[in-house]
Amino acid sequence: MKNNVYISVSTDPIKEHQRIAEYAKEMQGYADFLHCDIMDGFFVENKTYDAQLLKNINNHSLIMLDVHLMCDEPLKMIDDYIKAGANIITVHYEAFKDKSDIMLAIDKIKKAGTLAGLAIKPETTIHDIKVYIHDFDIILVMAVEPGASGQKFMPSTFEKVKTLDLLRKENDFKYKIEVDGGIIPEISEKLINVGADMLVSGSYIFKANDKLKAIEQLRGK
Repeated sequence: MKNNVYISVSTDPIKEHQRIAEYAKEMQGYADFLHCDIMDGFFVENKTYDAQLLKNINNHSLIMLDVHLMCDEPLKMIDDYIKAGANIITVHYEAFKDKSDIMLAIDKIKKAGTLAGLAIKPETTIHDIKVYIHDFDIILVMAVEPGASGQKFMPSTFEKVKTLDLLRKENDFKYKIEVDGGIIPEISEKLINVGADMLVSGSYIFKANDKLKAIEQLRGK
């Protein structure tokens, strides 16, 4: 099993926005990233916080910010989240009506010195995104439908991760493979074994009495 597995703790289970900055401070030194689920109420049903709150989180904690834009018009939002202090900005493949705009998004993110991620919903195949993956730093595979915390992991995710890992090895691509949704230790071990580098956890870590132990369990330690 890999030693360098990154854990990104999700803000999604936290409903009181003022508590997110507190959670970020609590998680720094424990988790590698804070996974900031940004929802606009259109791409997914729920609506969450904005770039102003992200800036507040960045100003009051040291944890790296893994920003996941579950939003209809990501191109219009990227600049705000760069300015707010995002270390990673991940956009959804499905959010782009004109797929050529995906390249504009990559360019905008990378020119700012921020890592660029591409996320896919469960119904999107690796074949759909194959032409884009070499340009991204991170490919985020959703193991649940985006928009709601606490869903069960979809087993089809394993095959997607395996395919992404094979493409990476065959073509010497440099992207990291991130997985989000329903991850518990038994699942994390299998994901790591098929090639996952980053694991996002919302409910499992948030509800744990010993959060550091929960994080280490997901790492496979």
